[in-house]
Amino acid sequence: MKIIQIAVAVAAAALPAAAQVQLTGAGATFPAPIYQKWFSEYASKGVQINYQPIGSGGGIRGINEGTVDFGASDMPLDAQQLKNFKDKHGYDLLMLPTVVGAAVPVYNLPRVTAALRFTGDALAGIYLGKITMWNAPELKAANPGVNLPAQKIVVVHRSEGSGTTFCFTDYLSKVNAGWAAVGKNTSVNWPVGIGAKGNDGVAGMIRQQKGAIGYVELIYAVNNHLPYGLVRNKAGQFVKADIASVGAAAASVTELPPDLGISITDAPGKDAYPISTYTWLLVPSKIEDAQKRQAIKGFLKWAITSGQSEVGALDYVPLPKAVVAAEEKQIARIQ
Repeated sequence: MKIIQIAVAVAAAALPAAAQVQLTGAGATFPAPIYQKWFSEYASKGVQINYQPIGSGGGIRGINEGTVDFGASDMPLDAQQLKNFKDKHGYDLLMLPTVVGAAVPVYNLPRVTAALRFTGDALAGIYLGKITMWNAPELKAANPGVNLPAQKIVVVHRSEGSGTTFCFTDYLSKVNAGWAAVGKNTSVNWPVGIGAKGNDGVAGMIRQQKGAIGYVELIYAVNNHLPYGLVRNKAGQFVKADIASVGAAAASVTELPPDLGISITDAPGKDAYPISTYTWLLVPSKIEDAQKRQAIKGFLKWAITSGQSEVGALDYVPLPKAVVAAEEKQIARIQ
């Protein structure tokens, strides 16, 4: 967990000697690098935010059980999950987008220098166990002129409940009919593969295992110097994940759902990267402790405005203006 440990250390060093308010959160590893940067900076305002990057499943569980002040998830909760929360607690759970990011297919093929191209069907075939060799016809067809090795593919996936897994499986469920047998969720019954914990765990395993393929959030590929593939989008174009292509996916949604549970996987548009996603903080609409309530509201307002200027340096995409405007109304609901 190299990335997260470094970030936590930086955050701790930046804290004032006696923070006025302490908040606890847990959940997604996908946005953890930007969250730790934000939390470290916001400590100067007298708010200490302790965040545990344990995966989206843990963040959802923590906020449902009331063991944290906020959760974090890369999977939007559905209507039934939101209803269950309200039935249990008597007030709403708000889903508040923070940044936009991308899950990318990373691999370890030292002798292949060209960036590989993947179709959705090929990725599904690999994770279904139907494509087992790197020189399989489906991969060769998408990568003409590339000398793919006659080497067995080592499949790596997340071992815990993960919003990155939801993003990846949500995409596969939209582009491959055979993926219905596996489905989309933070955790699925993988037909093949080895599990690793966290985006950093998957990245570490890919780095160590020749012939491996996995999926991680973009910054984990960049920070671990892992090659990642271009993915064919809905318009038939092979697109590399970057700020422009993820931003194009976010811009494809012009009508926002009331709960802000926005899906941008397999987005239309020739420039859109197809495995893009929002990530959310899960915040209750009622917070009894007045200091905590004001601290959370203050941080959220800062994060979706001033904080957005910092996300590009960590390979995330800022929130569209329409999302910020809608979110400001949601934050005002916190009482």
